[in-house]
Amino acid sequence: MSSLPPLAPWQHPFEVDPHARQRMRRTAWVVVLTFVTMVFEIAFGYLTGSMALTADGWHMGSHVAALGVAVFAYYYAERHAANPRFTFGTGKVSALGGYTSALLLALVALGLVWESVGRLLSPQRIAYDEALLVAVIGLAVNLVSALILGAGHEHDHDHGHAHEGRHATEAAHHHDMAVTAKGFGHAPSADPNYRGAFLHVLADAFTSVLAIAALAAGKWGGWAWFDPLIGLVGATVILYWSVGLARTSMRSLLDAEDFGVLEHEIVDRLQRDGLTRVTDLHVWRLGPQTYACIVTLDSPRPESAQQYKERLKDLSALSHLTIEVNRAPDRARSAID
Repeated sequence: MSSLPPLAPWQHPFEVDPHARQRMRRTAWVVVLTFVTMVFEIAFGYLTGSMALTADGWHMGSHVAALGVAVFAYYYAERHAANPRFTFGTGKVSALGGYTSALLLALVALGLVWESVGRLLSPQRIAYDEALLVAVIGLAVNLVSALILGAGHEHDHDHGHAHEGRHATEAAHHHDMAVTAKGFGHAPSADPNYRGAFLHVLADAFTSVLAIAALAAGKWGGWAWFDPLIGLVGATVILYWSVGLARTSMRSLLDAEDFGVLEHEIVDRLQRDGLTRVTDLHVWRLGPQTYACIVTLDSPRPESAQQYKERLKDLSALSHLTIEVNRAPDRARSAID
């Protein structure tokens, strides 16, 4: 039995991202895979006395937590999709999940900096054989995880470029608009939550590759100092990724994104009769692939709001459109008088 209050006559449910459930399943599989590997590494680390194994296991644990946040964000958004308390739906939960993942990525990077600097100042004995084994296992797990999540990216990308135009020439003419209005929401980077999960997997794979290189240099070249130095390089790259993800998610949360191409397309369509003038326009993101628009129009011979909406009907990404129409003085006649 649902505990949600019934929708009022003026309220309506918002569409849930059609790819969200698939993304949630893929991310959940990665969580399970990473968790099993984490348990194996920690247990094997304690049994062999290898601190490298134990540390890498707990490092994977931080990514299990972050990926768990991504899964929870999808679950929460779907569960509360019909909750009227969310005025414009739960699409922004994805951005919140992405921002949280960015913070966790930054914490992982800072932890790597702390540990790497400590080992530079106070070198420790490294169990190279065990550590190399773990790095190879970790890389394999991360590559499989990246394939699982990457398949979701490709699926969305393919759908995102399936334009529905009247003619091929018209589709080509409106390519930039179509990417913004229709396909942009399907791009991998448009879902900050999924992008955050993908970056966590990439960060793990990246650090595994660096670890293999550093451990190989230490084992066969005697460069023990190379291991903490590579740790600093990896931390810098992960921190760079986290800043980019945080910036993207923050812009979505604060409605500070640039939709200039879409806005110009809306204005051009509404003003194409030569009489109508757009006097106020606001476009913002509701979710990874949906947008809302509020526009005010002036016209000496105004049409109905529904007629103006017909001009924008094929911009399917505009899931919530409000148009205010005002009668303005006939500027041509006023100029003659």
